[in-house]
Amino acid sequence: MLLDPGMDLTLRPMRYPDFYERYRAAIRNTWTVEEVDLGSDLADLAGLGDGERHLINRLVAFFATGDSIVANNLVLNLYKHVNAPEARLYLSRQLFEEAVHVQFYLTLLDTYVPDHDERAQAFAAVEHIPSIRAKAEFCFRWIDSLGSLDSLRTREDRRAFLLNLVCFAACIEGLFFYGAFAYVYWFRSRGLLHGLASGTNWVFRDESLHMEFAFSVVDTVRAEEPELFDAELTHQVTQMMEEAVAAELAFAHDLCEPTGRTGRLPGMSTADMRRYLEYVADQRLARLGMPARYGSANPFAFMELQDVQELANFFERRVSAYQTAVEGSVSFDESF
Repeated sequence: MLLDPGMDLTLRPMRYPDFYERYRAAIRNTWTVEEVDLGSDLADLAGLGDGERHLINRLVAFFATGDSIVANNLVLNLYKHVNAPEARLYLSRQLFEEAVHVQFYLTLLDTYVPDHDERAQAFAAVEHIPSIRAKAEFCFRWIDSLGSLDSLRTREDRRAFLLNLVCFAACIEGLFFYGAFAYVYWFRSRGLLHGLASGTNWVFRDESLHMEFAFSVVDTVRAEEPELFDAELTHQVTQMMEEAVAAELAFAHDLCEPTGRTGRLPGMSTADMRRYLEYVADQRLARLGMPARYGSANPFAFMELQDVQELANFFERRVSAYQTAVEGSVSFDESF
């Protein structure tokens, strides 16, 4: 089975062709940081108000290390326990994509924060900005949750792996990053920071595919070992999601109300972010076949429109809705 100890090296006969097709789809979605033009953002940055400037500074500080944390978990905990070579092909590709994201955010910081000392502070945000440190500590706790586990031999081992996988797919890539994307697309909805939005389109698409791959691993394990998916696992995942929402909401409060006053950001508030995060959390729980926790509706029309890829945005150097050498049909049905 998929989580059995060992390191299967045989691609034929292929046990999990869906994983291989996801790898091929990711290859078709190749992009490079050099395709993203951030130059037009500089004039927008100069015109931002104090509240908007605070938000963008906090946002890029989170971006500075977010994908590196995901890459570390992928290498330390995921690759060695998913025993299918076609799945490891996808994880290898995902690691490359995380590296591209890290490069994109490095370029973003170099462009947005030209001062060397300010950039150093951004990279150290996990140490000195409480709202970012809390999110990082949440991530590190789940990275460490598997400890020195070298193989998944017991029911408890496999449940621990599932919780780690679900955490990084649903809570970190599926909630922390989606919260960050909402701020980016809020700026875009106001005609600002199109360079940042252009690069984020690619990152958004990558992260959606990473998340769906992880959920497909969960689906496979559920089919092979249904006894792992009991009421206790549902309780643990729901509790984990509640902790993630609380951490991301504290980050939202930091971004949207740095002085404790509301109404500084048109169309963006902590209350709106709460509803959005609760909505996204319920989407993730539903994808995992678990009951909704919050029942909130999406308050951001611009995130609903993100479901429609950038087919008309021909001002980008290369439109992010297109793939390389696409054959057959392409559908965009991700729930946001």
